[in-house]
Amino acid sequence: MDLRSTAPSDVAGVLLAAGMSTRMGRNKLFLPLDGGTVLDRAVAAALGAGLEPLIVVVGHEADRVAAAVSGTRVRIVRNPDYARGMSTSLAAGVAAVPDGAAAAVVLLADMPLVDAAMIQTLVARWREAGTPLAVSRYGDVVAPPIVYGAALFAELRALDGDGCGKAVIKRHRGEEVAVDWPPARLTDLDVPEDLARLAALREAS
Repeated sequence: MDLRSTAPSDVAGVLLAAGMSTRMGRNKLFLPLDGGTVLDRAVAAALGAGLEPLIVVVGHEADRVAAAVSGTRVRIVRNPDYARGMSTSLAAGVAAVPDGAAAAVVLLADMPLVDAAMIQTLVARWREAGTPLAVSRYGDVVAPPIVYGAALFAELRALDGDGCGKAVIKRHRGEEVAVDWPPARLTDLDVPEDLARLAALREAS
């Protein structure tokens, strides 16, 4: 099935790709994965889910990251304050969401087990529920992808520091719909050992 055929066009994507990869020791976005890179996979998942526009927020090695996605349908937003925390990148990305968008899906570029089908399922549940938020839940952990309705954009644009919107989620506790995913899907890439863990998970699935 072509995932894009049923994707809404009024939901934007905000892909956070500005981090410094300090614990990995090299830029994790360019680690090899499936014949491409971790960044390639994240962009493909978001575009495959029909998010439009897809806003990629860059900071660390901004020119390199921007060049890597230059041949895709993305909009680059540079965050000069990326070193002050992930929420500054989220605020910058949401500020670039066009007027008239009904919602934005926030994604992290270093979560390679998030795919287009997950994103579409989350957006569909948000539409059905009519809530301001639709969150992904991995066991007891809430993490991206997360759908923020347009009513929350002003709060997201005011964020500063770390946390990636957790303050907004906490403020609207009880107003969200949650979609549960297997805890293993939460896998992100922070340290070199995570690469072996990812390989083992994918081999077992």
